[in-house]
Amino acid sequence: MRPTVHDIAAAAGVSLATVDRVLNQRPGVRHVTREKVENAIREIGYVRDVAAANLAKGRTYPLVFILPTSDNSFMHGLNDEVQAAIARSSVERTQIRTVEVPAFDPGALVRVLDELGEERPSGVALVATDAPEVRDAVDRLVKDGIPVVTLVSDLTGSQRHHYAGVDNIAAGRTAARLLGRFLGGSKGEVAVLAGSMLVRDHRERLEGFAAVMAAEFPSLSILPVIEGRDDPDMAHMLVADALSKKSGIIGVYSLGAGNRGLIKALKEKAVDRSLTVVAHELTAHTRAALLDGTIDAILNQNAGHEVRSAIRVLKAKADGLSVIEAQERIRLDIFLKDNLP
Repeated sequence: MRPTVHDIAAAAGVSLATVDRVLNQRPGVRHVTREKVENAIREIGYVRDVAAANLAKGRTYPLVFILPTSDNSFMHGLNDEVQAAIARSSVERTQIRTVEVPAFDPGALVRVLDELGEERPSGVALVATDAPEVRDAVDRLVKDGIPVVTLVSDLTGSQRHHYAGVDNIAAGRTAARLLGRFLGGSKGEVAVLAGSMLVRDHRERLEGFAAVMAAEFPSLSILPVIEGRDDPDMAHMLVADALSKKSGIIGVYSLGAGNRGLIKALKEKAVDRSLTVVAHELTAHTRAALLDGTIDAILNQNAGHEVRSAIRVLKAKADGLSVIEAQERIRLDIFLKDNLP
């Protein structure tokens, strides 16, 4: 049976009130008595339930979520999930606030991270732009004892404590297999739409996609990546231009940004030719496009699970507790029009 505070009191020959003062480092205990209690803790192997102690003391956890400002429907959904967590803050003993930074702007992200180093919250979650200066800023926070979780997009080589997101290389490989099988051995070109290759999730998806395409679907060639910068209008213009100039395009893979612009361009070209399309993130726009046949398959990550996971991990790290990795694993869902939730 796990030792309790009652066992400590009995072993040290002191009252429960004295044990409580020692455990919570409060004054009013003589040095010799404190040593007796600490010796008893070691001898009986008592392990303190930090989470329960914090609950008893009414501790709250000030957390900061750094999110990109962009016209990206998935990021809007992610922000909505953070707002839902804020609404639950009294129950979860958190004080959450969001800070928005321009998308794909490493300098702006570094400035916010450095400011948080002075503020010293209980934890920071961020959608990372994968740049050396951002990695260094995150490492400074970790060195100063502030837990950091990357959200959706990870940060190469950093000392962050946890990544809350899907395996993006596996996601890209899955997209390639779906697209290749849908196309059934046809020969042609595949257009790829990204937000920016500055974010690691898009780079890793492309890496996995390209590996499977080269190994198993050599009749399909990947065109240079179109970067829409999370701007639907720019994505529409660039995709429409590519489709008008490249008659050999038979497939499209969207890495997860600019889907509204992509859908608009695809609908405009639907009268000319049939395209097979795989995209990321289930939103109102991609759901409608899946239902009407504009998109063939959607790979999705659950933004709510990612936000809840980040909060659990940050609280655990703030308390010095371990993380249950299986609980925090983010699942990749595959949706066709036939199995939409």
